[in-house]
Amino acid sequence: MIDQIKKLRAETSVSIIECEKALKEAKGDMEKAKEILREWGKNFAEQKKDRATCQGIIDSYIHPNKRIGVLLELDCETDFVARGEYFQNLSHELCLQIAGMGDTETPLLSQPWIKDPSKTIKDLVQEQISKTVENITIKRYIRYQL
Repeated sequence: MIDQIKKLRAETSVSIIECEKALKEAKGDMEKAKEILREWGKNFAEQKKDRATCQGIIDSYIHPNKRIGVLLELDCETDFVARGEYFQNLSHELCLQIAGMGDTETPLLSQPWIKDPSKTIKDLVQEQISKTVENITIKRYIRYQL
């Protein structure tokens, strides 16, 4: 069981305690445990959505052809999380998503993630909320294209 917990933790970045609970509920089935953790993460994110986000970062991305650029303000609750690896990676992924957006009519959170179309951007943000245990909001962004 300990090896399964370690493996689930490595794959999901969720706390050891939550991984253990999910594996017990799934009766040792790794795939079912991952699905349970996803559902718990969504519920957890919903509980955090009303918390103020007054820290964060401004990130940017310029496409190699220098014809598309993105500026993004991504907010969270504390500067500790804003400096963290998970938050920084999320910001970069969102910049890439915005740069790759062909359809600017569909709200960003509703769009399928370009790296895994089975997830929406909202799912991606909710996963990060469950990992960082803080509310995260996409405050604003702008996409430039020549």
